[in-house]
Amino acid sequence: MNIFITTVSWFSLVLGGIFCIVGAVGMLRMPDFYTRMHAASVIETLGAGLILLGLMLQAGVT
Repeated sequence: MNIFITTVSWFSLVLGGIFCIVGAVGMLRMPDFYTRMHAASVIETLGAGLILLGLMLQAGVT
């Protein structure tokens, strides 16, 4: 069970990091201020959520 939680947490951390990078690239590629803000807010929310989930799984229940 411990290796399963570790694998899921690392998968979540990596996927969250990828989403944050995609959000940064989206901010550079979008033409308008409002489309940049929309792309960043949608992607960064999911990226931050996945990173927090991975960190919570790494910390464990205390």
